[in-house]
Amino acid sequence: MTLSSDFVIATAIGYVGLLFLIAYVGDRRARKNAGSFLRSPFVYTLAISVYCTSWTFYGAVGSAARNGLEYLTIYLGPTLVFVGWWFVLRKLVRISHSQRLTSIADLLSSRFGKSSRLAVLVTVIAVIGIAPYIALQLKAVTSSIQAVAGASELGDGSLKGVDDVSLALGVAAAMALFTILFGTRNVDAKEQHHGVVAAIAFEAVVKLTALLTVGIFVVVIGGGFEAIFASAQVKGIDIYSDETFGNRWVAMNILSIAAIICLPRQFQITVVENSDESHLRTASWAFPAYLLLMSLFTLPIALFGLTSMPTGSNPDMFVLTLPLAAGQQGLALFAFVGGFSSATSMIIVEAIALSIMVSNHIVMPIALRTARSLGENDANGVSRLLLNSRRLSIGIILSLGFLYFYFTRDSDALAPIGLISFAGVAQFLPAIIAALFWKDATVKGATAAVAIGFVIWAWSMFMPSFENSSPIVADLMANGPWGISWLRPEALFGAGHLDPLVHSVFWSLLLNTTVLVVVSLLTNQSALERLQANLFVDAFRRTARADQHFMRGSAAPNDLFFVAQRVLGAERATGLFEGVPRADMVPSPEFIGRLERELAGSIGAASAHVMLSKVVSGEAVSLEEVMQMADETQQAIEYSQELERTSNELRVTARKLEEVNDQLKELDQQKDEFLSQVSHEVRTPMTSIRSFAEILLEEDKLTGEERQRFVTTIHDESLRLTKLLDQILDLSAMERGEQGWENRPIDAEAALQRAIEICQGLARQRNMRLTIGSRSRGATVCGDSDRLCQVLINVISNAIKYNDTLHPVVEVRSSVSRGRYQVEISDNGPGIAKAERKLIFEKFARGQMGKGAAPFGAGLGLAISRQIIARMNGKLELVPGRDQGAAFRITLPLA
Repeated sequence: MTLSSDFVIATAIGYVGLLFLIAYVGDRRARKNAGSFLRSPFVYTLAISVYCTSWTFYGAVGSAARNGLEYLTIYLGPTLVFVGWWFVLRKLVRISHSQRLTSIADLLSSRFGKSSRLAVLVTVIAVIGIAPYIALQLKAVTSSIQAVAGASELGDGSLKGVDDVSLALGVAAAMALFTILFGTRNVDAKEQHHGVVAAIAFEAVVKLTALLTVGIFVVVIGGGFEAIFASAQVKGIDIYSDETFGNRWVAMNILSIAAIICLPRQFQITVVENSDESHLRTASWAFPAYLLLMSLFTLPIALFGLTSMPTGSNPDMFVLTLPLAAGQQGLALFAFVGGFSSATSMIIVEAIALSIMVSNHIVMPIALRTARSLGENDANGVSRLLLNSRRLSIGIILSLGFLYFYFTRDSDALAPIGLISFAGVAQFLPAIIAALFWKDATVKGATAAVAIGFVIWAWSMFMPSFENSSPIVADLMANGPWGISWLRPEALFGAGHLDPLVHSVFWSLLLNTTVLVVVSLLTNQSALERLQANLFVDAFRRTARADQHFMRGSAAPNDLFFVAQRVLGAERATGLFEGVPRADMVPSPEFIGRLERELAGSIGAASAHVMLSKVVSGEAVSLEEVMQMADETQQAIEYSQELERTSNELRVTARKLEEVNDQLKELDQQKDEFLSQVSHEVRTPMTSIRSFAEILLEEDKLTGEERQRFVTTIHDESLRLTKLLDQILDLSAMERGEQGWENRPIDAEAALQRAIEICQGLARQRNMRLTIGSRSRGATVCGDSDRLCQVLINVISNAIKYNDTLHPVVEVRSSVSRGRYQVEISDNGPGIAKAERKLIFEKFARGQMGKGAAPFGAGLGLAISRQIIARMNGKLELVPGRDQGAAFRITLPLA
């Protein structure tokens, strides 16, 4: 079948009618509280896909055909933002719910002292910056109608008797009419537009299904992914180059990150239309998954189009022209509906969001300043003014988009037009980040930053888009103003070597951020700014303070009710004032704060503040003075909290000092005990030596046998004293970190065998059985063989000496496990008492012998042994025995 233009246009009109029906039914069900599914996280996530406009439906394929993998940046930026939703999006939604924010302009003006000037500046920039994006949608719709209606097989022809301009004008007018009927039926911008969200979610399903269907069709007729890529390679089509991941890649990622936060339509859906903060958790994975599906077939469609379509075909229209070329008119019509969905959803939500900004931040402030009795005789005067101004704004906004389309209609690509808008709204990003995370940012800094960023963007990117339609712009592009070459729009300050997109993004955001920081540091905040800064930056710690309000005065409840009735309507005002006295009683500051937030949901924070200030006239104290008092109170609270933190730190420090002092006392006691033990151990042999020496000197009648025995005793005690001093010196040296030997690879089993052989004699002397358990077949460790043998002899001999059971047994076993060599020496003796286990490795600590026998040695053996093993990077420890006896384990890492 042949698709006529009338049939295509009738399909588009019917589709728009279906959207209106969905929105109408959804709205009615939501008002009756019967549409719980409309508040589901998946409907919310699908609505966020309004980000995927005709740029991603058509333009991404064109971008892939022209620039390879660069199109992926449009999806990577939003993916990063939603995966990291906990840090920025969660805070935006929390603040929006507490402050009843209605737009990007409302966010910034509310944070920076409810500044009307900043709100106006942001609104104007948003309207100008979005004009290219609306033009892109008009261009995409007109081009798709031309392509699917059979105007040209190349996808760039014109319908008979209808030129592009007339068709775009008709589309713009129809879109304006539909958006007015669709999105301006109530005045409260903060009230959830469940019908609109439902329609946008439906469109998200339609455009995704259409794009996936075309993608599957292309892959099937192309012979599969491999065949499509192979065919492109044969024809020399390369999707990757050395410059793919260069400066332009980084710049486009930055722009897509900024766009998902700063585009008015994205803020409207993601933040304003959010009914439950927890929905962000679902969107954090579901929306990136949606983007992945949208981009899945982009590259195959682009490559197949380049290899199969005639030379000169428009790559932006491959989604339509490939099915048409294959004779699949039905599929082409479905693809047209998908692309039309992408464009209509964007235009509807963008126009609604911008019209709210215009009415709240431009029309309403002008009305408040010029009209002395705004709606005085009409309870719904303000509501009617807002609705009419929003309807007029929608017409003006779409007219600006059409004008931009008219002057730039010769452009051959969709993607660059979208990037112009992305770069424009990106100028809000530094101020938004500062609003959320930097308390010292000031309204003057934010205003100057946004203004300078806008000027640089307008000069370096927006104006150059008119080069083909304006000789004046063409001259400026070539020569610069007054012939100053370093001021040329695409070569500012001599940076003409940069890509035009990178050039504009770099200079605009660099100067924007620099001005924000410098001006904020040089200027002071007002009391209201400081209060709002605390509410925004500490949104998660100060939720209670968001409900406080510091405006009080002599306004009667009836005056406040009259203001609420004019803005909110009689029904909502009555519900708000239910239970509030209307006579002489003065409303509480909390109620005035609540009323201001309700008004802010309809006319914006700045206008609501101004309107209430006209009604609530302070008697005892001015607003500024109360704000100053609140700020000083907050500073006092913060100072008190700081003192409390310091006090806690001092208490912790005092407790640590007390612990250190106890340790020093313990060390001092250990030192005294050590000296006492050393004195005792030295005195005993010295006494023996002295006594026997005096006998030898004084007694002349000693027999030779007695003299020999005394000399032998003196010699043995001297050796004992020398050994004691050597042990003390060794232990002292090792505690100071002096090793006295060099660790080298040694055979640990050989050292163990030598120690066993030496101790066999001692075991036989005490009628003890020294058994050898399982042994490792070999183990090389880093250490000193003699020192290791010394430790093993000490531990084995201790087990022999202290075992006084009737049938004493000492068992020695070794093993290798997990890169470590282990030796375990255990006995079936009395074991070590619990009180002694903690001290067994201390200096001069000796176990108690059974049956009242005196302990052996000076008690330095185990202390020295543990130090030796530690110097070999090992460990000597007391472990639970298999029976009631003691068990020691030596562990060394394998070399």
